[in-house]
Amino acid sequence: MSTSASPELILEAQDTLRQKNRARLSALNAAAQELKHPLAPWVDYWQIGQRLAEAAQPELDAFYARWPGSYVEDRLRNDWLLELGRRRDWKNFAKDHAAYQMRDDREVACYALLAEHFNGRPVAREAARAAWLAQREASEGCGLLASTWLDQKQFNQADLWLKLRLSLESLKLPAARQAASLLGKPVELALKELLDNPARYMARKARGGPRQNTELATLGLMRLAATDPGAAAEAMNKRWQRELPQDLQAWAWAQIGRQAAFKLQAEASDHFERALKLQGRLAPEWSEETRAWIVRAALRSGRWTQALQGLDLLTGADEGLRHGREAREARQARELREARDLPPWPYWRARALLATAAPGAAGEAQRDEARKLLQTMAEAPQAALHYYGRLAAEELGLQPALPPAPSALSPTERNQAQAHPGLGRALMLIQLGLRSEGNREWNFSLRGLNDRELRAAAQLACERELWDRCINSSDRSRQEFDLAQRFPTPFRNALLGQAREAGLDPAFVYGLIRQESRFIADARSSVGATGLMQVMPATARWTAKKAGLSYSPELMKTQDFNLRIGTHYLKLVLDDFGGSYAMAAAAYNAGPGRPRRWRDGPVLEAAIWAENVPFLETRDYVKKVLTNSAVYAQLLGLGPEASSLKGRLGRSIGPRSAGTDIVPEEQPLP
Repeated sequence: MSTSASPELILEAQDTLRQKNRARLSALNAAAQELKHPLAPWVDYWQIGQRLAEAAQPELDAFYARWPGSYVEDRLRNDWLLELGRRRDWKNFAKDHAAYQMRDDREVACYALLAEHFNGRPVAREAARAAWLAQREASEGCGLLASTWLDQKQFNQADLWLKLRLSLESLKLPAARQAASLLGKPVELALKELLDNPARYMARKARGGPRQNTELATLGLMRLAATDPGAAAEAMNKRWQRELPQDLQAWAWAQIGRQAAFKLQAEASDHFERALKLQGRLAPEWSEETRAWIVRAALRSGRWTQALQGLDLLTGADEGLRHGREAREARQARELREARDLPPWPYWRARALLATAAPGAAGEAQRDEARKLLQTMAEAPQAALHYYGRLAAEELGLQPALPPAPSALSPTERNQAQAHPGLGRALMLIQLGLRSEGNREWNFSLRGLNDRELRAAAQLACERELWDRCINSSDRSRQEFDLAQRFPTPFRNALLGQAREAGLDPAFVYGLIRQESRFIADARSSVGATGLMQVMPATARWTAKKAGLSYSPELMKTQDFNLRIGTHYLKLVLDDFGGSYAMAAAAYNAGPGRPRRWRDGPVLEAAIWAENVPFLETRDYVKKVLTNSAVYAQLLGLGPEASSLKGRLGRSIGPRSAGTDIVPEEQPLP
């Protein structure tokens, strides 16, 4: 049975789900199963999901038996586990959880620990604490875990305050309020006040003395720092440096440093310096993001010794202090070999070691450690395909070599991918326009596949011009690197022509589109960006006027016009930033106004500037677009200079000389 025979049944079922018409959806489910429709599992999932709160375990067991091993079986199991947790049905929860495959739901993880506890099996305090601290959003399951462990005296007040501070730091306010509720009504009320007006709270209500008072004062300082790090630092110097206990002093200075670093203020490293001195050699429970900003701020201010201190907090260099430098180097080498993506910190550790190495034997040992780190990164199988791998190779004066092509897939391997039920369902869903459902089915089907099976799945997608599935599937392989799949060149004639007309490097255009839309011509973002180059409507209209082209929203849905508008806009952005690929990429993602502000301050090495881009999405975007571009330059045979990542980053970035901005701020926030 193919979807071409009855696509209307599936589309009607999905529409009926949105309308919450239970009777009609039940009838469509029966029809789909009678027809043995390939997408019947999805209609069945939609139908039972509508009444999950009323369902009983035998119905779920029957569903699992009908669709064993499928995505919807595991998806429904996830939904049912949440329902069982809400019902406090720990016996059935334990039975279902044993067969749960994805295990990516943090609330289910909290309920699983509760089920262990109520079923009479011991649960380590640290496992429960880690699950609760990892919870980003307020959820009933993790809240119950915390209150249960608190009643059992397995959690204490310090755990609750840590959770509250971490939640407030990441602006997860419902989770912060949930933690505050466990600390009592006075804390709930104080949290509301300091969230509403932190400056007023600090001036009128904040108190020293008992731990509850100083914890609340620390929260107030955190909120004040989020809008005005200077005011928070002044408050610390005038009063709170004396009244807070040492660990909260360190926390407050670290948070002031983080907010100043996010705003690219020169004082950030001074604030972090005070936090590090107060913290001493104790391992702080600062968030990973705060510790990362210690490193970024130190790089920006040229404080390489402080960068090493921050890197020690991030990468566990205390292990090297306990077990010796060789143990640390061995661990780092293993992690780099096993990583699918090369992390930033080994590269910056090597750079910091080189920058701080003194003359003599001790300094030479430090330089040797740095060279080994760079060499390990540069020799990783995937090095040439990743930002830090290419930087490491170029730091050593090497030209990153693309990995060799793997052997061709056999007919048997390709046939197995074509016969895979989950991949087949995913393709049908995408064909029907149900891309979100299709992508989830596809990704679930890739679980457990080896490199060659992943390549076969990718090839199946490539042949159907589903370039996002093609790239993402091939990207998962660890030892076999099929560059035709990972870095395809669809629309080649049109793209090369439009890039040439706009005066752009085609590798840059390919690198940007690979990151923007994964070559999905009808891609549309949640904020309205359209097509291959994901141009916003207002930006497209402005660019068309600048280029002397007629414009309509419908035209942006066509491949050629989208490319034409996108390349013209990209060229205007690139010219606006003096030919800097890094700043142009940042502007394309976050809007031109932000990189204009981010370039203020000291003149920085371009890689350090990119590392300090405040928005996570834009920071990641810049690195990936430039890396993509360097790889495409190699694949297109544009020469060593064009494929140099450092060349694409440029020598330095600093304040702009006087001039007029070319491009208005039209792009959306990340």
